[in-house]
Amino acid sequence: MRRARIAFYFALAIILSAAGLKPALAQLEDLGGKHDSQAPIEITADTLEVRQAENLAIFRGDVDAIQGDMLLKADILVVHYRDNSESPDAPGISQIDAEGNVFVSSPNETAQGERGVYDVDNKKIWLSGSVILTQGENIIQGDELEFDLVSGKSKVMSAASENGERKRVHGLFVPKKEEN
Repeated sequence: MRRARIAFYFALAIILSAAGLKPALAQLEDLGGKHDSQAPIEITADTLEVRQAENLAIFRGDVDAIQGDMLLKADILVVHYRDNSESPDAPGISQIDAEGNVFVSSPNETAQGERGVYDVDNKKIWLSGSVILTQGENIIQGDELEFDLVSGKSKVMSAASENGERKRVHGLFVPKKEEN
């Protein structure tokens, strides 16, 4: 068992190095505080499937990706990486898809949804499906979240319900209590 675990981590290290995961996640800024983008990245999952011909690495089963104080959790994480032989000037990851119970946390904020996409090239993150964004006691709920890593702006949107009625974004903002 221990030998299998060592082999798994060794294979994972090789794949992540080839895929350029560290530089890609280094571009992912913290959702509201300082994030150490140079920190090592640790990914754990129940299984890892590599589709070299498709430039994909697929992590399945209670996936945790941790870098410094940033955590990404999902049921499935699909890493789309570039073939360095075809694009030597643009190595690394182009996109990361997260599916099922997606949860992103930093020291200051958390965001969760059913699906997530990190567009590395455009430095944007989208979450969809019952999105909840929290900061302390403040909570915003909607159907979609768009987060621009360059500007730091986020936008929560709602979608039409099945009967055509427009759902609405819901926010609860709790003022700071003054100390006596």
